Amino acid sequence: MINQTDVAIIGAGIVGLAHALVAARRGSKVTVFERHPQVVGASIRNFGMVWPVGQPLGQMRDRALRSREIWLEMGANAGFATDPCGSLHVAYREDEMAVIKEFVATVGPQTQTVAWLTPDQVAKKSPAVRLEGLQGALWSSTEVIVDPREAIAKLPAFLASEYGIEFKFGTVVTEIDPPKLLAGGEPWRANQILVCSGADFETLYPEVYANSGITKVKLQMMRTSPQPDQFRIGAALCGGLTLTHYASFAHCHSLAGLKTRIQTETPWFPKWGIHVMVSQNSAGELIIGDSHEYGLNPDPFDRADLNRYILDYLKIFAQFPSFDIAETWHGIYAKWVGKTELILHPQPGVTIVNGLSGAGMTLAFGLAEEVMGSI
Repeated sequence: MINQTDVAIIGAGIVGLAHALVAARRGSKVTVFERHPQVVGASIRNFGMVWPVGQPLGQMRDRALRSREIWLEMGANAGFATDPCGSLHVAYREDEMAVIKEFVATVGPQTQTVAWLTPDQVAKKSPAVRLEGLQGALWSSTEVIVDPREAIAKLPAFLASEYGIEFKFGTVVTEIDPPKLLAGGEPWRANQILVCSGADFETLYPEVYANSGITKVKLQMMRTSPQPDQFRIGAALCGGLTLTHYASFAHCHSLAGLKTRIQTETPWFPKWGIHVMVSQNSAGELIIGDSHEYGLNPDPFDRADLNRYILDYLKIFAQFPSFDIAETWHGIYAKWVGKTELILHPQPGVTIVNGLSGAGMTLAFGLAEEVMGSI
């Protein structure tokens, strides 16, 4: 007997969940296959930042803002916390301030969601920002924080009850011959098959991935214990290093000077792809990171010196009641270098969706609407 479904989705991380939601809303019978008993990959090993400010104007920012809308909707309906707290990129050096002011001057009139804040205004947005030497900050109102562990754990049950999506956890898809696939040793038939397998390039279509140029990125992160006395940081916080990381700032002419200074003074930051951000979940824990190491075979061992670099830099611009680190970990995600996502059709009826370059929380829901609309 062959099991039947309209849309088969491989992978229950955020990319797979987003495509399952869109397909089900369009009236399809959807089955999601996840090789692990529960999701353990990059979708739960991140800041929980929905981060439109990091996306350049146009399609990518529109996609991020659409994802933001869906996150807020899903949080309200599925019962997980969402915090539309916005973000602050703080500046302590003239070159950091120059990039932020150029960004506000060029992007601000088109979005109405960003502004330059004085130190006094920054203090009203976050009690965690160090005011000594602070020049000011970029304020953005669009960022939302979720706890990825909570959200990714609760979404499947909600999608199953609300949309009838069937989840097959602990079920490995080992063969695809559209419209057929073999999952957990059982045959299935589906009109559309979506491969949303994240950093797992080895199980399905390895030659396709190898020829695409996609790679892996390892990042290191930390989590504190809950802050005492219900201390909240307010907006999510970033230092000047983050201005060099996101594509939304790439058009700023002043960015070159900032990059040169960082390379000269602190070459270990660009060497290890370090930029420092902090978010706070509903339990009061702070999520801190991160670093970026590129390659198809990431080192399985974490480096204590990278975590020290991150924490030392964080203490330049942020102060908390407690820096007690409860957990450290690393995540691995897929990146298609120089591109925003990898969409491939290796066979009729099969779509690979991958390579969101660490922005899955920010982009997946919006991207899923575009992908499902096209197929």
